[in-house]
Amino acid sequence: MNSIFKAELGRNKGPWRGFEDLEIATVEYIDWFNHRRLHGELRMVPPVEFEQDHYRHNPAPATVEAALPSLH
Repeated sequence: MNSIFKAELGRNKGPWRGFEDLEIATVEYIDWFNHRRLHGELRMVPPVEFEQDHYRHNPAPATVEAALPSLH
């Protein structure tokens, strides 16, 4: 992940005037990476959308007992 970050943000978008500019660019990159980037391995949808769809179709069990198989 660090090499992707450095290549996509560090080399392509810099240089910045100061730390604040780099901080804003980092937040914008993370937002893009999670919410707008189309991911080929995830049916060309952003990671957040894929995760929301997964949990919509696979809800979490209501109790711990329901989540763990019985040993008895």
